[in-house]
Amino acid sequence: MSKITTELLLERAVPRSTRLRKIETLNLSKLQLKTGDLDPRLFSRLRHLQKLDLSDNLLDKFPNSLTLPDLRVLNCNNNKLEDVTALKQFPLLEELTYENNVYLTLNDDYKVMFLLQNLRLLNGKDITKLANHVRRVNSRKLTSKVTAHWEKFFRDQLPEKYTAEQVKSIKKKFLKSVQTNVVHGPSSLSEFTRWRVKMIAEEFLAYSLGLELNTDPEPEENTDENEEESTESPREAAEDVGQVTVTPSKRKRNNSKPGSGNKRSKSQANTEEEAVEDVSAEPLHFLQCHSKGNSREDFKTQLWSCVFEPLLDCGARKDPIVSSSRTVATCGGESICLIDCETGTVLKKYKVATEEFFSVAWTTLTMVISDSRKKSHNILAAAGRRGIVKLIHVAADFCYGEIKAHKKPIATVCFSPTQETHLFTASYDKRIALWDIGIPDCDYNFKASQLLVLEALSIPLRIALVPTCPDQYLLAGCEGGCFAWNIKLDKDQKSRPFEAIFQFPDEDGGLTTSHRVDGLAFLNDDVIVSKSSKPGCIYLWSWSRSFDTKGKGCQRTVSAVILAELEWSTTDLSYLTLSTCPAKDYVFCGDENGSVWMYNLSNYTTAWRSAKGKRSDKRIPPTQILQWPELQVNGEQLTEVLINNVVSDPTFTYLVVLTSVNITAIWKKS
Repeated sequence: MSKITTELLLERAVPRSTRLRKIETLNLSKLQLKTGDLDPRLFSRLRHLQKLDLSDNLLDKFPNSLTLPDLRVLNCNNNKLEDVTALKQFPLLEELTYENNVYLTLNDDYKVMFLLQNLRLLNGKDITKLANHVRRVNSRKLTSKVTAHWEKFFRDQLPEKYTAEQVKSIKKKFLKSVQTNVVHGPSSLSEFTRWRVKMIAEEFLAYSLGLELNTDPEPEENTDENEEESTESPREAAEDVGQVTVTPSKRKRNNSKPGSGNKRSKSQANTEEEAVEDVSAEPLHFLQCHSKGNSREDFKTQLWSCVFEPLLDCGARKDPIVSSSRTVATCGGESICLIDCETGTVLKKYKVATEEFFSVAWTTLTMVISDSRKKSHNILAAAGRRGIVKLIHVAADFCYGEIKAHKKPIATVCFSPTQETHLFTASYDKRIALWDIGIPDCDYNFKASQLLVLEALSIPLRIALVPTCPDQYLLAGCEGGCFAWNIKLDKDQKSRPFEAIFQFPDEDGGLTTSHRVDGLAFLNDDVIVSKSSKPGCIYLWSWSRSFDTKGKGCQRTVSAVILAELEWSTTDLSYLTLSTCPAKDYVFCGDENGSVWMYNLSNYTTAWRSAKGKRSDKRIPPTQILQWPELQVNGEQLTEVLINNVVSDPTFTYLVVLTSVNITAIWKKS
């Protein structure tokens, strides 16, 4: 039986009423109402209702036919709403609040601004100017892009006389293509943009194919091109970000050569000219967003880790058509930031005053939201000096839990690519732990459990799961060498010693297992890239040829089968780590002078895949070195910049550079 009756509506009217049609203000808050309780037949009798309070209930959506033709004010705070498009049935709505609905995002704000032409206040803020911009300027720009896409790629595919089947086919292709290729605004609004693009494309097709349209074109509005960026900045975070001045004339283009002793040979120059892609890049943004206490004078906070947000595939909001996320999570000092690489906007910021964060990692959890329905959400794990893992539901802006993983600092964390809840934490206690972080319920209750402990002989600095068998083997670069563990969970042993330690060439021409490995990553399914304390050298070596998975016994000493060495800085400074972009066969590593060394290895990987592939005789020099621009702070040049980490997105569109001077630099491939 429905919780809402005629008697209840009359009683909850303000003031109390004797007839439904006379009610103008109605308070239905705190009744534990669900969507099914909103009976359209009963609500259709509220013909003069102007103010409706549905806060503090359990609504996940609105029925499509509530028929409240005079509704002006609606309060939906503290519900479980997932979608706002049904609100278009209230065209006279002027004031709307839906705060504390964890599944609604900035994209939903933009949707209601477009759908509700009379809306003035959203969540207590005057959105008149921004809403006009969304409805007119934004729509005009998207319409122009959609039209251009049709003219360029699809107009000639449509014959003069076409059948219904042909129309259906070309419509399907066009809608998919236009949503893939028409991009506008920051990635935080990508869902709204694709929603509008699809709407505009459908209207355009209806018009182009001779069908009548019910909408009139919006009048154009003159606007400052910069207005869009300013209105899209987040509510907070932006105040905490300092933009460092870059002297434009001093920006170095990327034809710079390696330092003395590392000059390229003609053969290397020819290789670059023959390369398929142009790797030139330009600096986009230099952000000071991890300052202690938000101080603009902080150029000492070290930045350590960054990782790009994965793309969601979650039902109505699935996101399969964007090639790569533009959002990156960075950590250093007391804070974690989420940054839009294109705009340089700090979308979100999390602080723990007593923490120093060393590592961040993403996973996508399939969570039960309500009525046993499931939805995918990105979860960020962050850890550092306190040995505690923080779990953050980013879309909800909520740190929902923590795991007290170790009594000493956590150097690095990573999620399993096959088990979404499995998290590895590597600590200064010389242990690597595997955790099942569980899946939070709709109230964010979760249960974490420790599945495995890997014993190391020294502090693990970097960890990597073997791509061909991520549930069976883990590699770690440690203070005292490079090790491998069997992590298969069908074994009884919960605490395990290492299975193998790898030998590498030493400076005297012999082999050694004792060296600091502070950089470790897979370039592809087989090739490992590691950086050790041997100056000026990064090794590339084969997993399959170095390690026999059928070998017996623990704590074996195994010689790494070296495929090549990369030329790098001769510095003896440690903890300047490396990264890879497997899709593009790239390796990146920063140095002690603020430069980023980039290696395009696509001309080598085919030979390395061969079982008979020979080791490259000479060190491979960098394809390019991105030199640090001359940055000025308070009129003085920023010097002594160490590059702690460099990470590209999966398609190598953006390169995020983390420094020792509290600067996040973002480069874009041009």
